[in-house]
Amino acid sequence: MRAFTIVILIAAAAAAAYVFGAKAGRSRYREIVHATRTFWNDPLVEKARVRAVKSAKKATKQASKEADRLHRRAVKAMG
Repeated sequence: MRAFTIVILIAAAAAAAYVFGAKAGRSRYREIVHATRTFWNDPLVEKARVRAVKSAKKATKQASKEADRLHRRAVKAMG
């Protein structure tokens, strides 16, 4: 019976901690979301995102060409 009481007390404490933590955490969460959105919409970050996408597309194109070249070479070597 004593173990059951301890489990109930631990569960109640965890529930209370969750409720109080959730209320306190909401404002911090909003701060983090605001900071993230501010950073994401910064003109320099947007410029860097555009450059990264262009670079990735260029690398993908080059890798595709190289893979095709190697495939043709392997097919030719197999006869």
